[in-house]
Amino acid sequence: MLYLHDVWVNWFEGEENGYNVCHFHEWRKDDGVELLDQAPLLKVEPVLFHYIENDLAPLPQQLMDDIYQKAYIRKNHERIQLEYCFIICDGQEILAVDTIGYNIPVRKSRLIPRQEQLVYEMLENHETSIYKFKAGYDDKEFHLLSPEPELMTGLTRKERQLKQLLFMALDQLQSIGNEAEVRYWYTEWCPENYTVIQKLDFEEAWRQLYANIKSGWSKRHESFCENLIKGQPFFEKLWEMEHGPKVN
Repeated sequence: MLYLHDVWVNWFEGEENGYNVCHFHEWRKDDGVELLDQAPLLKVEPVLFHYIENDLAPLPQQLMDDIYQKAYIRKNHERIQLEYCFIICDGQEILAVDTIGYNIPVRKSRLIPRQEQLVYEMLENHETSIYKFKAGYDDKEFHLLSPEPELMTGLTRKERQLKQLLFMALDQLQSIGNEAEVRYWYTEWCPENYTVIQKLDFEEAWRQLYANIKSGWSKRHESFCENLIKGQPFFEKLWEMEHGPKVN
């Protein structure tokens, strides 16, 4: 068993999509970075890596048995044992995982560049560990609250967070089912289509609005999101966390 020592981790909890587990260059000063005193290191197949990175599904039992109580975190000069914490690499990507006692990858983190380089060096001539598991990532269903990776590709951490906020607001708009309201917001996005939009029923108006708005991210998206969430305290709080200024 290989081990990595003195590992800085920035846990992202409950993330089922790897694009929300931020790389080091996107870490923030107010993130709760912790120090792993020791963590077992495994070289795994790419299919298992992506399964763990992009889902919250059960981990292979053999993997859990192999790494059980072999990791320690350092807090206030104390060395605390962790039940199921480990680092995996498929030869390309690297991920730290802590199940906090469960059998799913609840917390995930990237590593700092210097330690990533060390992982590559340690595993260069190391054999891949093979674990049996029920792969289901290819069948994973994406939706508004768990968008396809393609919709988040190329965006910064702030842009991803704001885009997910926009999708949350659109999801609420869909659940309310108010035809006049969805026509209004679709007109806000495409004012040049006002006449056509007024003839659409709820389902078609919402579908077209989402189809028009889902790709990319721009100042226009940001402004639309800000207007859509006005007067909704929960959404406004999420906006403030990313944007600073309060919605007027």
